[in-house]
Amino acid sequence: MTTQIKNILWATDFSGESLAALNYARLLADKFGASITALHVVPDFSPALYETRGVLVAELVEKQEKSKIKAAKNLEKIQNKTGVKFSKMLIETGSPGKKIAEIAEKEKCQFIAIGRKGLSALEKILLGSVASRVLRHSRVPVLVTPKTRKPPEIKNILVPTDFSGKEEKERDYAWMMASSLKANLTLIYILELYDFKFSPEEIKKMMDQALERLRNRKKRQHEFEVKEVVVRDLNAAAGIVTYAAKHKADLILMSTCVSPIERFFLGSTTEKVISYANVPVLALPSVYCEK
Repeated sequence: MTTQIKNILWATDFSGESLAALNYARLLADKFGASITALHVVPDFSPALYETRGVLVAELVEKQEKSKIKAAKNLEKIQNKTGVKFSKMLIETGSPGKKIAEIAEKEKCQFIAIGRKGLSALEKILLGSVASRVLRHSRVPVLVTPKTRKPPEIKNILVPTDFSGKEEKERDYAWMMASSLKANLTLIYILELYDFKFSPEEIKKMMDQALERLRNRKKRQHEFEVKEVVVRDLNAAAGIVTYAAKHKADLILMSTCVSPIERFFLGSTTEKVISYANVPVLALPSVYCEK
């Protein structure tokens, strides 16, 4: 599995979040010498509507075509306004989450940049965003950005760990990113205490043991700062988001390594972090967890 980035897919719905994603795609394209493919997906209408009156279907098809024309014009405007030269500008029809992943594979993209659409409280619980669906279908890393006016900068990368045997490829990718971007890494383990009661001595012992394990993980050569930290919180997602905000992380890098049944009912920790973090999250797909 290659970590070389030659082609970045920027998927846009023309929201403020997706324009922020373009800024990060541009930053990474400059660093890696990569091209950027722009994509807008016009949502398809439900197959059930084919059973309705033909005139209604015809009206919907006409609206789709108008949406495609408008989207093509919007991509041209963005290219002219930002100065970003897209290698391709694609307009597709279908289910956005699935189609974005399909186009990334078809166009041989090694990276997807997408905006995190503003989510309601219910959507954050159900993880129903397009970004979440892209994560579940993609076989390449997905960068999800919140809406921000800050210039894109990646100097401090936060990499959560759970001591699983599946995290070494995640760390390999983190090392590659830090080296290419000349950024510093913070490896973090969240001691999840939920609402269990422990004495201060017991908590300190658990944190010291976790820190020792973190420091004894596989060593890699590096020319950047690497820091290991252990913090306690009610759950991993809350701890990661809080630490990232408090310590001004520019990027959170983590994988989506959970079982399909767990992801269906609860969503991965990564998806929860994406929902609440105020910085971009670079999510590695589950294939990076395969041995």
